Amino acid sequence: DCIEGGSFGPEDVLAYIYAVFHSPEYRRRFEPMLKLDFSRVPVPGWAAPFIALAKSGHDLLALHLLESPRLDHPIAEYNGRQDPVVEKVAHADQTVWIDKARTTGFRGVSEAVWRFQIGGYQVCEKGLKARQAKGGKTPRPGRTLTADDIVHYQKIVVALHETIRIMQEIDEVIEQYGGWPGAFD
Repeated sequence: DCIEGGSFGPEDVLAYIYAVFHSPEYRRRFEPMLKLDFSRVPVPGWAAPFIALAKSGHDLLALHLLESPRLDHPIAEYNGRQDPVVEKVAHADQTVWIDKARTTGFRGVSEAVWRFQIGGYQVCEKGLKARQAKGGKTPRPGRTLTADDIVHYQKIVVALHETIRIMQEIDEVIEQYGGWPGAFD
């Protein structure tokens, strides 16, 4: 873990950088530059913001690598038959539906989690949409979700939910230590 006994290692530096890059305020402030150049890493002014941000970064890394124990507690409940076929993906009423009749899906997926994007892709939609039935000139049937696929999707929902929460905490930590650019002087 981060900075046990007053020392830190390369994993802690990576976690710090990962946290800073997930700061919504960092992304907002530096959006024009991020589109044109490599990301710049602000150097913390002292150890306290580094430690706090590295801890958040470790949490994010564990979530994104699907290694966090938080992922073992699903927030989206699967409702439907066993081995469902993905027909049409939609989100309504806090549910990600995977059939046209809207009888099978994952309840408990907030609008924020549903809309969360990484690299321009809406994560909750992308994985399921790639499995849905396709019409047109080269039609294909929808893929059947296995029990493992269902559990994996539930973990992704938790990871995104926690990511949104931690991203807000990162901005709160930065504010606590002087905001932009005070925490990095």
